Amino acid sequence: MKIDVIIPTYRPDEKLDQNLSLLKRQTLTPDRILLVNTEESLFKSKVFPTLPQGEIIHIKKSQFDHGGTRNMAASHCDGDFIVLLTQDAVPADEYLIENLIRPFEDPEVCASYGRQMADPEDNPVEAYTRLFNYPEESRVKSREDLPVLGIKTFFCSNVCAAYRKSVYDAMGGFPLHTIFNEDMIFAGRLIEAGKKIAYAADARVWHWHNYSAREQLKRNFDLAVSQVDAGGLFDRVKSESEGIRLVKDTMLHFLKERRFRLLPYIFVQNAAKYIGYRLGKNYRRLPVSLIRKISLNPSYWDAYF
Repeated sequence: MKIDVIIPTYRPDEKLDQNLSLLKRQTLTPDRILLVNTEESLFKSKVFPTLPQGEIIHIKKSQFDHGGTRNMAASHCDGDFIVLLTQDAVPADEYLIENLIRPFEDPEVCASYGRQMADPEDNPVEAYTRLFNYPEESRVKSREDLPVLGIKTFFCSNVCAAYRKSVYDAMGGFPLHTIFNEDMIFAGRLIEAGKKIAYAADARVWHWHNYSAREQLKRNFDLAVSQVDAGGLFDRVKSESEGIRLVKDTMLHFLKERRFRLLPYIFVQNAAKYIGYRLGKNYRRLPVSLIRKISLNPSYWDAYF
């Protein structure tokens, strides 16, 4: 069994060094670590040169594509499994790769993804809401789960995920020229093809962002755009109800804990998410000037306009 790890990087900081140091100490050691870095002049890492199995490919910012860049990296890999990580996803322990790969003992599992955690001291709201998408219990999802789980059946994140390389190649890899969400689109195609996706709760990484309300709006705008552009994949499942359930659950949690000062923050953050999502769902009706302003990836639209 051969495992290749792919990490796209851009302006990496100390978290990449933490990530690479922990990958070096895994109980199931990757056979190869491949970094695809955007803009060579912005790359700095103390640890990467010390990893004998590590390699790096430098590309220009204009060449980066969420799906295409990862596909290019995967084409350089010949392992049985490819593991996708982001530069700021720091393994929680030395068992990450082992726990992420274990679900593939089931031959019908073609993708697995790990649990993302946030520091409750740094961002208590994010730490709590992470439990909504990344609970403490593992599970395997299939097409039969669509009536119950809805859009969460398709959920998968390339922040920390692994794929069976033979199936990944057979299905053509991630979609090209996606503004966001290449992982979930590919996972949706796996589910539609009758494959299974595993959530490995014991494969844990520390990963969170302290987004402003403006950034949340932009991120959810891009998320909705990706769903619209995926054709009919997301038309049969609804995601708004999941978002409403998350907001209610989060508000009630912090009310019970009497942490009232956090309630305005929760309301503003989620209002921004909802506005961004609704704008993204209707982006084809919006003027170009507005689209560029409310997208987290304005350069993506250069190919459109």
